[in-house]
Amino acid sequence: NNFLSFIHVFSILLSCIELLFHFNKPENYISMYHQEGSDMLYVGGQAMIYVLTFTNRGVRNLQIPAASDQTAIDTCKAKAAPLELECDNFITVIQKVNDTMIICGTNAGSPRCWMLVRVSSDKILEFCCTIASASDISPPYPSQKSISLPADGSLYSAMSSVAGHAGSIRRTFGSQKLLKTENVWLLNPQFAGAAIMPSTLKYKEEIYFFFSELNKTARVDEEPYRARIGRICTVDEGGIKALLADSWTTFMKARVMCGAGNTQQQYNNMKQAVVLTAQDKRAGVLYGLFSNAWGRTVICAYSIEDIDQAFSTSKLKGYSSPFIGSRPGMCVRKNSTAGGHNDIKNLGVIRYHPEIEDVIRPVGVAPLDLPTDDQITHAVADIVLAVNDEHYSVLYLGTDQGKVLKVLHSSEGVFIISQYSLFHNEGPVLNMAIDSQKGHLYVGTAMEVQRLPLADCSRYGDTCRECILSRDPYCGWDRSRRKCIPIPPGYNRSTSPREVLVQSNTSIFLPCPVRSFHATYRWVKDNCVKNYPCLFSGDFCVLGPAIDTPLKEGVFRCIATEDGFKVEVISFRLVNDGRLLAASLASTLGPSILLAMATLWLH
Repeated sequence: NNFLSFIHVFSILLSCIELLFHFNKPENYISMYHQEGSDMLYVGGQAMIYVLTFTNRGVRNLQIPAASDQTAIDTCKAKAAPLELECDNFITVIQKVNDTMIICGTNAGSPRCWMLVRVSSDKILEFCCTIASASDISPPYPSQKSISLPADGSLYSAMSSVAGHAGSIRRTFGSQKLLKTENVWLLNPQFAGAAIMPSTLKYKEEIYFFFSELNKTARVDEEPYRARIGRICTVDEGGIKALLADSWTTFMKARVMCGAGNTQQQYNNMKQAVVLTAQDKRAGVLYGLFSNAWGRTVICAYSIEDIDQAFSTSKLKGYSSPFIGSRPGMCVRKNSTAGGHNDIKNLGVIRYHPEIEDVIRPVGVAPLDLPTDDQITHAVADIVLAVNDEHYSVLYLGTDQGKVLKVLHSSEGVFIISQYSLFHNEGPVLNMAIDSQKGHLYVGTAMEVQRLPLADCSRYGDTCRECILSRDPYCGWDRSRRKCIPIPPGYNRSTSPREVLVQSNTSIFLPCPVRSFHATYRWVKDNCVKNYPCLFSGDFCVLGPAIDTPLKEGVFRCIATEDGFKVEVISFRLVNDGRLLAASLASTLGPSILLAMATLWLH
């Protein structure tokens, strides 16, 4: 058995080695681009772009040189860059806008952007056609952060404040008008992320930007930062000639708090932001990675609905007059006069009062209670539909020790599912990319890039109990093969409630098989909060009719909870067909528990 276990572990390690790429030299600043469903990962490094193709046999590596021109290097060294090592072309932006691959680099303090095209004759990738406004897309040095986000055929760029230059949020590429923030709207911002907020109505689509900015009113004992969310509408085409002609007319910002209530224990420096949203819904969650003055990192979670509500209803800071017409800053259709593109009054309100009064506070008031002292350097997240038909958030947190923590977040709290110590050379995780469609996680340090499976179920042992208690929503126990396996696509469609037709004059009893006597069993109806106990148990937890439990119509689910992990055992959809059971048959059967039992055993 020990020998077989060793072979099993060795095969896992071997598969990891196959999907590992080593840089020839340390890459202390890396950018990443990955398209969902692809096996290709673009990694931007120092004067080099690595095009990595991951296959079952290993990693194919194509390297595209991207050196700075010598004039830029000489100028950079003469100007004394933050570090002389930064006088090179560090690739900071790799983004695809429609079919155009845009590559930007620092170019030794004089940023440049190009298109990356494929030469049809020999299929070699090469640079072509420089793009204007590169200094608005890429920072001059790699230690200064910028954010780029493609949306609806345009590129949006957020540039952190550097060397006395005001930071900005801009539309930098595409067919729409190129717009920017006014200088007075942002106070030395340091950007942490951006995300599209989808909407069923295209003109209501928004983009959120996450950043920290200078707090000019900070006391001596306070950090000089405040975390913010900025928001613009993608249909924004700027103001009128006299006011905000080349600026956003929909920009608003809000303060974000991360800490324990109103105590002094606040984390004001937002380092990164990750958003999970459901398509066509204003629902979802924002995860913010924050640090304090001592460098300690925490994660705070926020409701997207709460943020949306605040931007839609809050008073504007410093503005007390009633609004004329629609609320300033709202998303309106192109060429619409309602809402104020031609309304000088509303444009003036946004120009001088872009900040809302409401403060965005985390769900559960305090940061997530992560049972680890590791400092988090990078985060990505995924929404997973588990076998119990519930959605779970899974966070992947990279640390300064080169580890990756896989964390389950639900309404009941957080739980570290597993921890990976991946790399041969210990060093901080610098970047990650996630592919929910193909089920892969890409992790990069200064020395290596590795691909991991999101559903790494074989690590949870060889018993059903170990599999279930891992709480990994990507995994489930396969009874026939007696192993913990990834949940196959579409599995939940086969776990839909079993339909039971209920005649009007019958009493129904619903059985739930008791598979573990260490678990507690309960029933819920229509996913409501109220729980219904077992009427009687033993081998079955049975739900029977009672005054407050009318078993006539609805979906009833039996939930087993063990060591904090919930799993749906069985579910029934009761449908009242309006007919009466024949009197002679009703008197013979009595309470028709047999009806539900037959449904259970025949399906």
